[in-house]
Amino acid sequence: MTPFVLLAVAAALFFVAHVFLLFTSFGKDQYNRKKYLWSHLTLWICGAILFAMTTLFAGKGSSEVMDVFDTPVKRWLILVVALGLSAIAHTVVKLLVMPKYQAR
Repeated sequence: MTPFVLLAVAAALFFVAHVFLLFTSFGKDQYNRKKYLWSHLTLWICGAILFAMTTLFAGKGSSEVMDVFDTPVKRWLILVVALGLSAIAHTVVKLLVMPKYQAR
């Protein structure tokens, strides 16, 4: 496997892990703090892998998608979006989901 494919597969697996951990963090009566933390960490790792991919492969014709991120600003936006999504998700959970668990 080429480094590009390996990184793409790793990013996809970390994103799937993120979604799985996020949805399984919340049960009927309580939530699992450790799973919830790992859901955030896997999202950040996925963003870091995508950042590395764009740094290594943007502008080299490996992928039309990677070629979009041909400037440092566009590459850094990947990390900003990953952290922003994490912050938005955390805010939604804190304000909308957690009160339901605390009311029980």
